[in-house]
Amino acid sequence: MTSPFETERLLLRIMQTDDLNDVYEIWGSIEVMKYCGGASTKSRIQRSIDFYRQLQNEKGYSVYTVLLKETSAIIGVCGFNPLENEDEAELLYHFNQHYWGKGYAAEAAAACLASLKKNNTHIRKVIAAVDPANPASWKVLGKIGMTAVGMKWFEDTQQEELCFELELM
Repeated sequence: MTSPFETERLLLRIMQTDDLNDVYEIWGSIEVMKYCGGASTKSRIQRSIDFYRQLQNEKGYSVYTVLLKETSAIIGVCGFNPLENEDEAELLYHFNQHYWGKGYAAEAAAACLASLKKNNTHIRKVIAAVDPANPASWKVLGKIGMTAVGMKWFEDTQQEELCFELELM
């Protein structure tokens, strides 16, 4: 299955190997990733694409490639990372900066949450962490019904981040 779900304006599908260059424009961008641990390399992104394809096969969820229906352009990524606690998942979204401020992140994230609720019965809680210097991301999480629960230290970014949660069941 390459097209798990869609919204009025977006198509979200399982990442494909040939998405590498488009996803590199997102995860390889200093500006896009400045609040998320920094830009990545093509080889690391390729490993991530492979990981998310395997995760989808094993768990029934992953991070998806987000395409604009109107043009079929890849404009972002959105979906879930697994967590240590098997009944929790971490929501993430990153969009090409040319598509910021148009509501695509909230639209894609809401679609991912709806799909997870419908198709994945073992995930009971979704979490998200946001750099305190990124208020645009707080707004996205608020729009989709997530609640801020406080600050938490994250080793991967070496900083405290604002944590959000949403109980699914």
